[in-house]
Amino acid sequence: MNAANSPVLEIRNASRVHGQGERAVQALADANLRINAGEFVAIMGPSGSGKSTLLHLAGGLDIPTCGQVLVEGTDLASLSIARRAVIRRQSVGYVFQDFNLLPALTAAENVAFPLELDGWQRKKARQAALASLEETGVAMLADRRPEDMSGGQAQRVAIARALVGPRRLLLADEPTGALDSATGTAILRLLREKADNGAAVLMVTHEARYAAWTDRTLFLRDGRIIDQSGPSDASELLAQGTA
Repeated sequence: MNAANSPVLEIRNASRVHGQGERAVQALADANLRINAGEFVAIMGPSGSGKSTLLHLAGGLDIPTCGQVLVEGTDLASLSIARRAVIRRQSVGYVFQDFNLLPALTAAENVAFPLELDGWQRKKARQAALASLEETGVAMLADRRPEDMSGGQAQRVAIARALVGPRRLLLADEPTGALDSATGTAILRLLREKADNGAAVLMVTHEARYAAWTDRTLFLRDGRIIDQSGPSDASELLAQGTA
């Protein structure tokens, strides 16, 4: 692996509490995580364990109640909402579990959209979008809108949007959830290549076979990171009920 010494993502003693008083719910507690350039890390755990919360904090979609989340040394909580959006467009690729494609745009337009928002010329943005769609195996969908795609096709378009441009941090929430086994393996291979080429990749998954593509796996339970392992240990820990 080509991991460098400088972290792309650091989470320091981060907690996230929703609500107040008796209705307060602790979604994440005292999380610590460091991912360097070139690392591919999986997050596993039961439903409600805090996996998506951790991913939302890492991508600046939410801010911690306490603690810090830093992307390439920048504390996201110190930024305005607008500035966090700029960081996401320029540095962070996010694969949402529900895809979040814009229904009025074609696949190519969806993928090019964050680049255009960041000031890219339309022609250059479309060329990059088409290349990214090619990478995820859905170039033939370039001019098709989300309503005319299957769930698996929409997921691959969403992945193409997350991978387009010079993204240093890739966050994926169940990126293989709507895909068949062969396509899921192809997407994992692509994410692995992105990490090997210098990106930091953080992926939520329920599948130990997909976690085996990563450098290490974090296990969450009740909002806490309770263990981490190398890829070969993931299946054994799942069998023991750790995750």
